[in-house]
Amino acid sequence: IKCKAAVAWEAGKPLCLEEVEVAPPKAHEVRIKIVATAVCHTDAYTLSGADPEGCFPVILGHEGAGIVESIGEGVTKVKPGDTVIPLYIPQCGECKFCKNPKTNLCQKIRITQGKGLMPDGTSRFTCKGKQIYHFMGTSTFSEYTVVADISVAKIDAAAPLDKVCLLGCGISTGYGAAINTAKVEPGSTCAVFGLGGVGLAVIMGCKTAGASRIIGIDLNKDKYAKAKEFGATECISPQDFKKPIQEVLVEMTDGGVDYSFECIGNVGVMRSALEACHKGWGVSVIVGVAAAGQEISTRPFQLVTGRTWKGTAFGENVPKLVTDYMSKKIKIDEFVTHTLPFDKINEAFELMHTGK
Repeated sequence: IKCKAAVAWEAGKPLCLEEVEVAPPKAHEVRIKIVATAVCHTDAYTLSGADPEGCFPVILGHEGAGIVESIGEGVTKVKPGDTVIPLYIPQCGECKFCKNPKTNLCQKIRITQGKGLMPDGTSRFTCKGKQIYHFMGTSTFSEYTVVADISVAKIDAAAPLDKVCLLGCGISTGYGAAINTAKVEPGSTCAVFGLGGVGLAVIMGCKTAGASRIIGIDLNKDKYAKAKEFGATECISPQDFKKPIQEVLVEMTDGGVDYSFECIGNVGVMRSALEACHKGWGVSVIVGVAAAGQEISTRPFQLVTGRTWKGTAFGENVPKLVTDYMSKKIKIDEFVTHTLPFDKINEAFELMHTGK
């Protein structure tokens, strides 16, 4: 199939809308017509050149939704015409990670996916005679994409794809961080650092879990109204205080919060989030992805005295979230700030970088 795709030819340059050729799916592969995609800071991180796994030229994008166009030999999970969301963390059901109820981090195709290739070590994209790499096993910045059959979730055909595409990463990750990783309890106090899309999803998860107090923290006060709409009970800015934000939170909450979440990818903020937790039982979850080579630090005493530091990625069941959205149990529409045509994709990145 010949179609349009936004190709990243090299790091640090805008994406170029090109005509690409998308090969048919091989065995255990699915070709999808992408109807809608969202942009995420992870795409921007790889595009910047800072990602050690980044390879160019590449078709980025990992928050998408579409319709199955064709399937390769041996595919049984989906058929042409099915409505689907591609998954950047697959679910093979066979590896030791999938068999362990404690994690969702399937490793079946991790090596080839990290190299920008399909499981057989080749690419399905070509442009101007050159091989183009895949991204996160999804490559949703293309009108058609090919994914492994384990990297696709069949969803309710009635779902609006321009909304549920957001479940491909950000909302699922944030919501799952609260519900499944932290296991927020009713009546608890939570702090959410970073009020972007992921932070808002964490707030939604905390509220669903019955938290009684949810404190949003962000330098950008324009984000406070939206955070409160999602369930934040109050919002504060570190710039409004003379002391470190963790000390402010400890004072505000009589010893610290029960659960904190870092949704930025800043190692300094990760430390603040941990140290804002209550002695004896506080749990801090790292959701944001820090740049390569960065390290976290705190005094060991913080952990010795009963705080827990955890991490999470893509922690929620996608088809279930679509069902919850369709029955109005969770919000998705409210996450969408702008809707742009595909050829304005670079503008979408600019809006994200400016926090809009």
